[in-house]
Amino acid sequence: MANIKADEITKILREQIENYQQTVAVEEVGSVISVGDGIARIHGLDRCMAGEMLSFPHDVFGIALNLEEDQVGAVLLGDYTEIREGDTVKRTNKIMSVPVGEALIGRVVNPLGQPIDDKGPVQTQHFNPLERLAPGVVDRQPVREPVQTGIKAIDSMIPVGRGQRELIIGDRQTGKTAIILDTILNQKGGDMICIYCAIGQKRSTIAQVVKTLADHGALDYSVVVAASASEPATMQYIAPFAAAAMGEYFRDNKRHAICFYDDLSKHAQSYREISLLLRRPPGREAYPGDVFFLHSRLLERAAKLNDELGAGSLTALPVIETQAGDVSAYIPTNVISITDGQIYLEADLFNAGIRPAINAGISVSRVGGNAQIKAMKQVAGTLRLDMAQYRDLAAFAQFGSEQLDKTTQAQLARGQRVVEILKQDQYQPLPVERQILIIFAGNNRYLDDLEIDQVRRFERELYPFVESNFNGVFKTLREKKAIDDALKADMIKALDAYKERFKAGGAAGS
Repeated sequence: MANIKADEITKILREQIENYQQTVAVEEVGSVISVGDGIARIHGLDRCMAGEMLSFPHDVFGIALNLEEDQVGAVLLGDYTEIREGDTVKRTNKIMSVPVGEALIGRVVNPLGQPIDDKGPVQTQHFNPLERLAPGVVDRQPVREPVQTGIKAIDSMIPVGRGQRELIIGDRQTGKTAIILDTILNQKGGDMICIYCAIGQKRSTIAQVVKTLADHGALDYSVVVAASASEPATMQYIAPFAAAAMGEYFRDNKRHAICFYDDLSKHAQSYREISLLLRRPPGREAYPGDVFFLHSRLLERAAKLNDELGAGSLTALPVIETQAGDVSAYIPTNVISITDGQIYLEADLFNAGIRPAINAGISVSRVGGNAQIKAMKQVAGTLRLDMAQYRDLAAFAQFGSEQLDKTTQAQLARGQRVVEILKQDQYQPLPVERQILIIFAGNNRYLDDLEIDQVRRFERELYPFVESNFNGVFKTLREKKAIDDALKADMIKALDAYKERFKAGGAAGS
């Protein structure tokens, strides 16, 4: 005992204390109280943030959604069957993020940005948080540039602009996804990046979409984010936010992107499932009270940024599936009130062979003519109104058309022909200059004396004829984007020449 020196002890203790301070590493750790249905309740994470990413064993991650007094409720992502009660959970101090950037173009990924197309890992250094504040009022500019969908009925009557949110709404099997696919195919050779987000779809349906895009060479400028019906509700819940984060990368880098959320009805259902499992109070139809905020904070991220921020844009085309055409149900009315207009597809029109089955009366674009080039505005100005009036007249005329006066009969005949020219086959988007020419022909009575079953053939043969004999018409329309007197005269000359040939050919054919 006698040979222990006090100063040696102090020296050793001092060294120990100094070393101890160097090696200290504070990790906030909690433990799982209960786990089930993709939800974990965790004790011990007092400083956890809302939306923070939590690390579980077996490379499983979770998002903290409920911050309660004595516990944290988190949704689990990935294969959560391995997680057990008592497992250790660590904070990551990071908000949930997904990989973004050029490397994703042409890929099919899940909502965590992990590839599911067997083409190897996604090589990117860029990450964006799932949830981000939408650009403010000052950071935006009005929607002015058109997004050409290649669908006559939409580009002429319900135009979509860059930075707009236009809802596609209708019952199942009315052609909602078909409109999305045509819009993606029509961006070929342009500067738009298309992001297709499938939420709760059948895997076979998603595979079909990917195959269609690949067959038409559209995967070269597209990203597919897939959370199929077999994925847990948590993956379906984050899918559209992941797609928006990927789109924002292009928007913030002075580029243009368009997001298709197919569909938000299933998204609301997955969020309802998570909320009820987290014991949040249910509201109307058992949806949580913030289901409205869920979609508004997603869709508000679509914007056309101002010139100081690079003038990039993110356009959103969400899809809502209605039950038996009921647009006044809870989720449809919510999303209609958030978006800048809706394209309403009707089962009756679809079954009557009018495809795309767009109801011109209920459909509207709140951006209107601002999202059209001048030439389209000139020919299609009153088209939507005319179509709505024709629908009303047609309904009235069903009760007996023999008593109708000449003017009404002429208006009905005109309307029937316009309906014919607005029909379009799938996967055949039309360049805007061709759309303008056929609508111009309809407005200027070139179709009035044709039989109804001849109208589609008239249109089909018109384009190659004008292309080979009056090529200047399409070229001028493309470049000037407006119809002046000289161009109008050329268009009339081309249509006159074609009409004569068509009549001669039609007579010979019959």
